[in-house]
Amino acid sequence: MGFVRQPMKTILKFLRDERGSVESSLVMIPLLILFLVAFQLTTAVHARNTTVIKAQSAATAKAISGQFDADDQFIHIDSAGDGQNLDLLVTVRKLKLVDLLPGFLNGHSSSREIEIQGLAIVENRR
Repeated sequence: MGFVRQPMKTILKFLRDERGSVESSLVMIPLLILFLVAFQLTTAVHARNTTVIKAQSAATAKAISGQFDADDQFIHIDSAGDGQNLDLLVTVRKLKLVDLLPGFLNGHSSSREIEIQGLAIVENRR
């Protein structure tokens, strides 16, 4: 039985020893905050990039198919060709940002959103 008690005493002594806990907390807390800030920025940029791809893809598909939504905007472009009118199609997508670090986005994380525009040329032959 003495053989089993010796490792238990060593383990309990190790768990009770608090040497270095203050120093590690002084290092770990700022590193954790830095990690969360970097992860917040990384996820926001990734979400924006994927939304840009989706908005541009939707604008291109709408320009080819001719099926437009009510919120799509058109800007007329004068062209030199006879019987050809060009329009610039602008589609808008909105994306809400995910807040991984509360208060990092000025405490208004539920109302933070970005607006992305997709552009495409529509050829109207008239």
